[in-house]
Amino acid sequence: MSDRTPTVVHDEDGHRFTVGGDGAAAELTYRMTGNQMAFLHTEVPPEMEGRGIGSALAKAGLEYAREQGKEVVPLCPFVRSYIERKPEYQPLVRSSSGGFA
Repeated sequence: MSDRTPTVVHDEDGHRFTVGGDGAAAELTYRMTGNQMAFLHTEVPPEMEGRGIGSALAKAGLEYAREQGKEVVPLCPFVRSYIERKPEYQPLVRSSSGGFA
């Protein structure tokens, strides 16, 4: 019932963004290659679903990419879908990747 935004932690050495709670952890993993940041996988345990945690992870990752001047390669279907719903992040997508196809 809380409207609190989940606290996202960036584990730069582990190449992931995480949200912990209730003995479980959600994560968004990525890989950096040159000027590109490829989002690989978003995992939210069932007991953490329905709280906007996946969206918070995607937003944190995309904001980090923007701050760092990185092109985004959304290999993760969840991140790709998030970008499709949030036009402000679409310019970050690597143009030569063919968009969202």
